[in-house]
Amino acid sequence: MDTNQRQILLADDDQDDCLFFKEALNELPVAVHLTTVHDGEELMQRLNRQGEPLPHILFLDLNMPRKSGHECLAEIKRDQKLKQLPVIILSTSFEKEMADMLYLIGAHYCIRKPASITQLRQVIQQALTLLTQGSHLQPTKEDFMLSCER
Repeated sequence: MDTNQRQILLADDDQDDCLFFKEALNELPVAVHLTTVHDGEELMQRLNRQGEPLPHILFLDLNMPRKSGHECLAEIKRDQKLKQLPVIILSTSFEKEMADMLYLIGAHYCIRKPASITQLRQVIQQALTLLTQGSHLQPTKEDFMLSCER
């Protein structure tokens, strides 16, 4: 495996959304390797597997079976080994209270799942650029929500 590739982990139970994400990612001019898991239990088992390197970035859907994205995010940010992992939340909708809670727990960015592959490609590129350019520190609250309109 190419060591210059960004290792991306996508946790999403919707197969169509996973394919959509993979297609958008493949259209970007960056070297990435995508791994997908389909529920929160599978995600946490993978992240806690001994000897396996952590991904560079986790894209996390909130609504998953067995363990929700909220539960996974909280568990990741409480874990000494995992808490530095950049987590980008993906969801179909965000209410202000939910976004505020995700920010407080420690998510790096939130993305509302866009309707088109072009928009998805734009926000994935934006997230990857922001995380590559800067540190893995959480942005200000004003810059927390990523969208195609930015």
